Amino acid sequence: MYTVPAVSTRAIKPADGAAPYVGRFAPSPTGPLHLGSLLAALGSYLDARHHGGRWLLRIEDIDPPREQPGAADAILHTLDVYGFEWDGEVLWQSRRHDAYQEAIDRLRRNGTAYPCGCTRSEIAAAARIGSEGPVYPGTCRDGLPPGKHARAIRVRTLDEPVAFDDRLQGHQTQSLARDIGDFVIRRADGLIAYQLAVVVDDAHQGITDVVRGADLLDSTPRQIHLQHLFELPTPRYLHLPLAVDPRGDKLSKQTHAPALPDDRPVPHLVQALRLLGLDPPAGLERSNLAECWAWALTHWQPDHLPRQRMVRSEFHQHRYDS
Repeated sequence: MYTVPAVSTRAIKPADGAAPYVGRFAPSPTGPLHLGSLLAALGSYLDARHHGGRWLLRIEDIDPPREQPGAADAILHTLDVYGFEWDGEVLWQSRRHDAYQEAIDRLRRNGTAYPCGCTRSEIAAAARIGSEGPVYPGTCRDGLPPGKHARAIRVRTLDEPVAFDDRLQGHQTQSLARDIGDFVIRRADGLIAYQLAVVVDDAHQGITDVVRGADLLDSTPRQIHLQHLFELPTPRYLHLPLAVDPRGDKLSKQTHAPALPDDRPVPHLVQALRLLGLDPPAGLERSNLAECWAWALTHWQPDHLPRQRMVRSEFHQHRYDS
C-alpha cells in the first residue's frame, strides 16, 4: 500500500500575484464517461488546481439526436464517485438558447453571419476538399440564390491565417477561408452548432484556460475567429493527447470504449495519470481515493505531458487487493 497524507482536492493555493485561473470540463451526454473522457477531465482538473484556480462543469446537451437518455446524470455520478469537486453550479447548455440566439442575431446585424440554403449534397458537388471535408464554396454569401430558402446560418471567414500558441502542441495556424470555409453556427435542423455555443459559454463562465483533447485542436481557430467577432478575450489553450486503443482508434462511444466502473476508481485514475506523463509509484493503484488524489495534486507537472496527439492505452481490468 502506497500512502501519502490525505488532502482535499481544493487544497492547493494560487501563487502570489497569479492571475485568476478558471478552467472547465464540458462533456456531451452521448454516453457514459470512459478512459478517454477521464483523461480530459483529469488533465483539466489537475491543471486548474495546480494553478490555484476554479474548475467548472458544463454539460453540452444541445444535440438531442446524439444524446443518450440518462447519460448526463451518469456523467455527474461518475465524476462524483471518482472524487472530482467542481466549483459552483453545473451549466446546462440546453437552458441557454436565448443567449445563443442573441449572439447569432448580433452577427447577422453586423453582416458577419448570413443564411444559407445549400444542402450537404449541393455543397459536396461544388466544393473542394479541405482539412475537415468539403469547403463551403460561398454560394449564399452574397444572398440566397433564386429558389433557395434559408436553412442554416453561416459565419463569414477571412482569407488570412488564425494563429495561436498551444501550451502543449506549440504554434498552430490555420486559414479558415482555405481549409474550412464559412462555417455553420446554426444548423439546418435549427440546433445551435458547437463552435458558437462553446465560445458564448466560455465567455459567460469567464474561462481563462481551456484544457481538452487534441481532437478539438482544429476547432480552435474557428472559436478564436468567433471570439474576435464578439470582441471577447481568447483563453489559453492546452490540447491533451487522446487515449487510443491498441489498434490506434480513439477511445469513444463509436469504438465501444467501456464505461468507467464506479466500484474501483483508483486504478483508472492511476492509468490516466500515466497516460498524462506522470510516474505514479508502485502500489498507488491499491491506495484509497483520497491518497490517490493527494499524490496527483502534489505531482502534476504540465511540462511532462506527452507532446504527441495520441497515447496508447492498454489498460485491462484487474482485481487489486484492498
